[in-house]
Amino acid sequence: MRSIIDTYSLSNGTQIPVVGFGTWQTAPEIAKSVVKSALVSGYRHIDTAEMYGNEKEVGQAIKESGISRRHLWVTSKLNNSFHSYDLASQAIDQSLADLGLDYLDLFLIHWPNPVAFRDENWEAHLQDTWRALEDAYQAGKLKAIGVSNFRKHHLQVLEQTQKVAPMVNQIRICPGDLDQETIAYSRDHGMLLEAYSPLGTGKIFTEPTMQEIAQETGKTVAQVCLRWSLQHGFLPLPKSIHPNYIEDNTKIFDFKLSPEQMQRIDALDGVVGYATDPDTAGF
Repeated sequence: MRSIIDTYSLSNGTQIPVVGFGTWQTAPEIAKSVVKSALVSGYRHIDTAEMYGNEKEVGQAIKESGISRRHLWVTSKLNNSFHSYDLASQAIDQSLADLGLDYLDLFLIHWPNPVAFRDENWEAHLQDTWRALEDAYQAGKLKAIGVSNFRKHHLQVLEQTQKVAPMVNQIRICPGDLDQETIAYSRDHGMLLEAYSPLGTGKIFTEPTMQEIAQETGKTVAQVCLRWSLQHGFLPLPKSIHPNYIEDNTKIFDFKLSPEQMQRIDALDGVVGYATDPDTAGF
């Protein structure tokens, strides 16, 4: 890997850039300018979601950038209110319309067991929802499909009826929060792990071990986090609204963490808290 436009191969052979730009908690009124800054800094992989409320602005930034569509990777995710075949099918079309795109490179079920469906047969809703993604994939609306925040038992529910296996599982991965069971199961079933909140929503910056390794490498804590993620074979999705940090987060290909440094980071546990439990989340 030499740059953020190098790629991983998904199980269907599609090439996905190894670093993506996240837009979670990026308000619509600034999303366009922030995504433009990311594109100027070299990002070609943009990650958004229906729940973020900024798809239209992300689409505007893409259109105004002048970058050829074939050189961009765009991901979105299903809103928790749309867990059924018909609702998910409509939501996919709405995402395409809001983004102003003919297809999405990747579309994910955002959460496996949203509260709106938890008192019903959530497993059947999840299977029907996945079928909508499969059909949109077969129709060419989606170039790849996957899931987010899924753990082993959620993936096993899909396996009972799926015709196309998920190609990606996007979960929270950062130093101190490494769900080894989910990572191993996802990999064993052909999924690439995307790491959202790879900087621990900012809490990692005050962690002494990370500060020490940053000093040792002459890099920022953020750059060390992202390099750690890449060396584990994850696809990190850093986010920022500040152009200088957006630019800094691309400078992670001119150094390598030693095995000893990787081990020290791996040993961190709970220093940034843990991922939300998808079966008890209040949304």
